[in-house]
Amino acid sequence: MQRRAGVAAEARSLGRGIARAIPPGVEPFLEAQRIAILAGLDDKGRVWASPVTGRPGFITAADDRTLSLAATLPDADPLSGCLAADTPLGVLVLDPERRRRIRLNGRAIGERPGAIDIRIEEVFGNCPKYIQARAPEDEAGYQRAGAGMRGVALSASHRLAIERADTFFIASTHGNAGADASHRGGQPGFVRVMDDRRLRFPDYAGNNMFQTLGNIAADPRVGLLVVDFDSGTTLQLTGRARILWDREDFPELPGAERAVEVEIDEIVEIAGQGPLGWRFLDYSPFNPR
Repeated sequence: MQRRAGVAAEARSLGRGIARAIPPGVEPFLEAQRIAILAGLDDKGRVWASPVTGRPGFITAADDRTLSLAATLPDADPLSGCLAADTPLGVLVLDPERRRRIRLNGRAIGERPGAIDIRIEEVFGNCPKYIQARAPEDEAGYQRAGAGMRGVALSASHRLAIERADTFFIASTHGNAGADASHRGGQPGFVRVMDDRRLRFPDYAGNNMFQTLGNIAADPRVGLLVVDFDSGTTLQLTGRARILWDREDFPELPGAERAVEVEIDEIVEIAGQGPLGWRFLDYSPFNPR
């Protein structure tokens, strides 16, 4: 990916910022956050992205190689029951208010009641681009309702939720490097629903590392997560992605350097129990308009 995009030399320099352990000073950032995105595989080998939430302090690091989330996934979540020891897991910890994020990838230590523990293998930060600023409104966070609906095609309400979204999260995987969770943002409408089994989204200029697109080039399986911040309802999609390089193939996506098209295999919608607990402030100044 880096060679084809012509940024291999720059990416080699940036790659030195990938750590094999949690750097000193990161723990306070982790402990202050209220939301993380988990990337993993279910028992069918499908890739999913799942939200994990809690009050500040629910994310901790017992040491520089161990990350713990004091939370559980609802039974309807497709990754529930799929976090056995040595399972590849990726975690994105996000601070929407300050537009900060960090990715921590590794393997599950084993299921512990009320917690998700991960042995860390790599840690790296990301630039603040395309993160819409949202301020926390309370300390309670939210819990998704246990009931979920599964399907294989997007409904009219699913389509509306996707086309209104200014943010989504994407999980990907690599045979050697494991699972990874990442963030994507833009103006509402930046994700286009092509039909009831297919959607397309832009790849804007970023840090030129191409962790997600590199994974897709090696393994097309992906999971997407769209969160309704007002209701707490989540829409999780799993499928297979392909990268579009020729601009004439995605004229409907202004500002895109490339595009990604996803063929959907399965959908899980889990109803929320109320607002996610974030108040919208403003759109990222980097969003193409």
